[in-house]
Amino acid sequence: MFGKRGNEGSGKAGVTSPVAPPPMPAAQPIAAERPVAPVLAEPVVAPIRPQPATSPARRRARDEDYYDTKSQVFSALIDTIDLSQLSKLDTESAREEIRDIVNDIITIKNFAMSIAEQEELLDDICNDVLGYGPLEPLLARDDIADIMVNGAGQTFIEVGGKVQESEVRFRDNAQLLSICQRIVSQVGRRVDESSPICDARLPDGSRVNVIAPPLAIDGTALTIRKFKKDKLTLEQLMRFGSITPEGAVLLQIIGRVRCNIVISGGTGSGKTTLLNCLTRYIDSDERVITCEDSAELQLQQPHVVRLETRPPNIEGEGEITMRDLIKNCLRMRPERIIVGEVRGPEVFDLLQAMNTGHDGSMGTIHANTPRECLSRMESMIAMGGYTLPAKTVREIIAGSIDVIIQASRLRDGSRRITHITEVVGMEGDVIITQDLMRYEIDGEDANGRIIGRHVSTGIGRPHFWDRARYFNEDKRLAATLDAMEKN
Repeated sequence: MFGKRGNEGSGKAGVTSPVAPPPMPAAQPIAAERPVAPVLAEPVVAPIRPQPATSPARRRARDEDYYDTKSQVFSALIDTIDLSQLSKLDTESAREEIRDIVNDIITIKNFAMSIAEQEELLDDICNDVLGYGPLEPLLARDDIADIMVNGAGQTFIEVGGKVQESEVRFRDNAQLLSICQRIVSQVGRRVDESSPICDARLPDGSRVNVIAPPLAIDGTALTIRKFKKDKLTLEQLMRFGSITPEGAVLLQIIGRVRCNIVISGGTGSGKTTLLNCLTRYIDSDERVITCEDSAELQLQQPHVVRLETRPPNIEGEGEITMRDLIKNCLRMRPERIIVGEVRGPEVFDLLQAMNTGHDGSMGTIHANTPRECLSRMESMIAMGGYTLPAKTVREIIAGSIDVIIQASRLRDGSRRITHITEVVGMEGDVIITQDLMRYEIDGEDANGRIIGRHVSTGIGRPHFWDRARYFNEDKRLAATLDAMEKN
């Protein structure tokens, strides 16, 4: 069915003796999933399965034999199969077609392989043609939070908050770069020597960053922040110990009464996860507009408009920045504006939006404490070239933000919400804040796990009390604060 024309005499449809292939048709997406791509530079995958202990010399010899066999089979497959026809199939049907043809190629070429080795080869070749090659086994694991590829010969993963080395390897840097180009091309971006830095995303929303040579000296560096298929909720964060039940209710109320929220935290602290959790409490009749560098938020409301920045083209033109998106979304009648991550002068536009009738807006920022979060905002506004007096800038910040939620990744790899801090106002030239709840570390157990507890600071009536009463949440807020103080 999928053999190229002129191959009818081969017996099995699509299998021929290797000949010079005609020009390959452009690959098309398979049933709106991952695209079928042309042959990779040198498609080789080292298996993720643990290997028996062998000497380095024997392992290298074994790998070279495997790579050589796979290269021969792959070349014969590309000579045989018609990718334009294959692209019309769904992923499962395409995999079965490839497996059938590869089995025939192995038989015709009389390769001596065990059943296990043959299955391994079939999986690797299917991943190369239909997916992301060596990355496929890692992407399929839901327990992995981050995948970090440091050139073709070294891959690390984060599992349970700890980084460990994986056995996944690429054949060479050409194959790694080819897979990176396949990933970023799906969202209309490019990565090569002339444009070596790129942010992108996978179809499931996982965040991707690529930095290629000559900037990456030891080969292309690929970082993937994976999102779980099952979206986390505040209830699950409670079970993980990230927040107490009373703290989770307090966060629900803060989101429900349309407080302007900034989620602060370091890299990998769970800022985006927490932002996703809070958006669940936005009313379904509200119009929400999200602005992100790489679209990764997963809102469940029916009325959501998702906007994404765009890098400049090869001529250096056509760039759409976060500031451009935020300015434009103000003309789109938003009820809430959610910014995936604030990194620069766009913070000024977000604060202006928060202060001009778009209550309940949210965003994330890199900072280690709530107080540092406020200082970073002030610095970002100065980066934009605004020549406003420091007091005026602080008044804008204090008048725009209601609550700062601090997320932290502790030294044992666990993630905790360490502060729920309210911005009260100004006193002289200083922004006044008060903690509603904070996390206190008591020590660690014999296994090195952090022992701590969330404690209430005893604030009887928060600054947003009137807002809670307006939304008929004052009684629940009072009961929650009482419960926090008792515990």
